[in-house]
Amino acid sequence: MQYEGTLYRPPSEARSLIIQATIGCAHNTCTFCNMYLGKKFRIRKTEEIIADIEEAAFSRYASYIDRVFLADGDALVMPTERLLEILRAVKGLLPQVKRVTSYGTAQDVLRKTDEELKLLYENGLDMVYLGAESGDDEILKAVKKDMTADEMAEAGQKLKKSGILCSVTFISGLGGKEMIEAHAMKSALLTNRMQPAYASFLTLQIVEGTPMYEDLRSGRFQRITTEECVKEMQTYLSHVDSEGTVFRMNHASNCFRLAGTLNVDIPAMQKVLSEVESGERYARRMGEIEVL
Repeated sequence: MQYEGTLYRPPSEARSLIIQATIGCAHNTCTFCNMYLGKKFRIRKTEEIIADIEEAAFSRYASYIDRVFLADGDALVMPTERLLEILRAVKGLLPQVKRVTSYGTAQDVLRKTDEELKLLYENGLDMVYLGAESGDDEILKAVKKDMTADEMAEAGQKLKKSGILCSVTFISGLGGKEMIEAHAMKSALLTNRMQPAYASFLTLQIVEGTPMYEDLRSGRFQRITTEECVKEMQTYLSHVDSEGTVFRMNHASNCFRLAGTLNVDIPAMQKVLSEVESGERYARRMGEIEVL
């Protein structure tokens, strides 16, 4: 297998075969993200990608491979015909694979026609992970996400229409202290518009070398506390209405854990938040980084 640089994948893809279809991220301007700063974006040659699939298929571990994740940051940016070649190679060489997924952006989805997305689904693309990060356009502009909530909602519905499942991710604390209420409420409203199969919250991690780190140092951005994170999630759960969406807030970055299915488990998750708030349930404090 040929891998370049650090590999990133969603938590649920921990046991998946990771195939690097692209190197880096085609967008790569988000102020909070350092994942692909050391990589220059490019699409790998199709023959190289298929060679990796063949190597996995003829390895001693082939029988254990039942999921495939197409990395890096937004493999869905690839031309549809090339993605179809990869999906057909997976199906032909690893017929036992039950699921193929990838990261994508709203722009990636919206650039493809309904027919293209349907073809991708019919050839084995089961789910796309969309990083919405927030449902608030002001926050999205500030972090240079270069998309709007309307575009994300349209992309989510477009995926759903094609049959491809959508897993949407938000980032707790992304609006800082000034935008807690707006971030939570508008992220809930975006979830309602998308009605995704899965929705999750990571917690903002500010990493040295990113523009957001400099914003933190200068005082332009103020990180929220654990208590404010609880308030944020109380607001989100009070406004979200997405029946059947599997909800998770159980990433290593999170200072407390929530898990359930919307809307039926909202009362149980609200009870967890009340217990965290009162101190009855353990919550890990959000780590403070030293700002010189």
